Amino acid sequence: MAGIKALAKETAVYGLSSIVGRFLNWCLVPLYVYMFPTEEYGIVSYLYSFTAVALVVLNYGMETGFFRFANKDGDPERVYTTSLISVGSTSLLFMILLTALLHPVADAMLLPRHSSYVWMLGMTVALDAFANLPFAYLRFRKKALRFAGIKLLNVALNIGLNLLFLLACPALMKSAPALVAWFYEPFGGEAFGIGWIFFANVISSLVVLCCLVPELTGRRYAFSGALLRRMLAYSWPLLVLGVAGILSQNMGQMIIPYLFRGQEEAARSMVGIYGANIKIAIVMVMFTQAFRYAYEPFIFAQAKGDGETKKQAYCDAMKFFVIFGLFIFLGVMYFLPVLKHFVAPAYWAGLRVVPVMMAAELCFGVFFNLSLWYKLTDRTQWGMYLSLICFALMLVFNIWFVSAIGIPDGYLGSAWAALAGYFAVMVISYFVGRHYYPLPYQTGRLALYTLLAALLYGAGICTELYFPAWLMYSTRVLLLAVYIGVISSFEHIPLLSRRR
Repeated sequence: MAGIKALAKETAVYGLSSIVGRFLNWCLVPLYVYMFPTEEYGIVSYLYSFTAVALVVLNYGMETGFFRFANKDGDPERVYTTSLISVGSTSLLFMILLTALLHPVADAMLLPRHSSYVWMLGMTVALDAFANLPFAYLRFRKKALRFAGIKLLNVALNIGLNLLFLLACPALMKSAPALVAWFYEPFGGEAFGIGWIFFANVISSLVVLCCLVPELTGRRYAFSGALLRRMLAYSWPLLVLGVAGILSQNMGQMIIPYLFRGQEEAARSMVGIYGANIKIAIVMVMFTQAFRYAYEPFIFAQAKGDGETKKQAYCDAMKFFVIFGLFIFLGVMYFLPVLKHFVAPAYWAGLRVVPVMMAAELCFGVFFNLSLWYKLTDRTQWGMYLSLICFALMLVFNIWFVSAIGIPDGYLGSAWAALAGYFAVMVISYFVGRHYYPLPYQTGRLALYTLLAALLYGAGICTELYFPAWLMYSTRVLLLAVYIGVISSFEHIPLLSRRR
């Protein structure tokens, strides 16, 4: 029991630092979209999607491989230093190749005039990929607070530098130019624009690496080729799974410019509108991520219990995930007229993607929830298969839907492709899981709750058409209360405690 409590505590620390960090970075989006036009923010969203993929490739599953072999090999220090040397070498090689081939790479990414942006994000990726191993070492040594502190420092520094470069420096150049001109003007000053965003990333990553120096020094470095080959053999399926998963998540931003060659500005504008509006759906993403941090310790702890008891616990987890997910969906959609001010009016044409992406993220959460069957039966190859299926479906759907819709609304096709892809693998995982590890999910009741949420969503939309604002929001609050009341009645959850 003590071990489970310690695991839960560490999970909370890691989860909180990740979710808070993601939320704070999310708060930068309004700054970007109110300062820059859609086509410029489109470059930011487009490049960050490539960054996410490159980070997975440069880690090539070594973080998980380190955990596996540090506990198995008997010499965790040798595993750690072997991993560090391997990832450090590949990250350095990546930067050398990117620097040597910068202009061809920028051309291939359809950004021939923005090669400096590509280089700065490449440097950030290389630094972050290398830093992931010291962060993994902190987790291995159960130094959760140091881990969380450095992660949050990175976020705070990045936000501070963005505010400095994008807001403070332009103001200081008018009132006290001597304070900032020495570093601000050589880069082009205010004209450097979104380049300051990427420059802030580089500085933040360098500072983080400096903070991790104690995890990099004061040890004897030993490299084992045989150990590395075993680690790579273990990690390569995780690389495939990770790349397929991250490509699926970023497919829309990455593929749109390639589908409209010769119309780069319009394509980047679509990417900017799409990338900004899907950030509104991050409430569902954060809920799913928080659930993921707690869920894996939960299922493996429950696996030690009695058969029927643990199966009921798994089914209850699924049920309440869907219940809370639907509540979040309704809450965000009911108050979207307020939340839309998160992005500038120039981006409001893309608000149509928000309900679609919220539904897509809910399907992804259910898909993750279903993953317990292949984790508990040691059929983890199914995780790779399902990720590859999801990637293939999203690629086909994006090419089909986005091209069919065309400019200027093609990004809607990416949202529908995400929903179709996640829904498909959710259904596939459910039916395959019934064969290998059948669970008595209350599918009928979950379908009923989903139908209830859909009807309430439709009713809420009608209020926008016919009611004044004050009556619309009042009615929507009542509709949320109806949802809570119906769920509470079916689940026998007391809404008010009675004092006796």
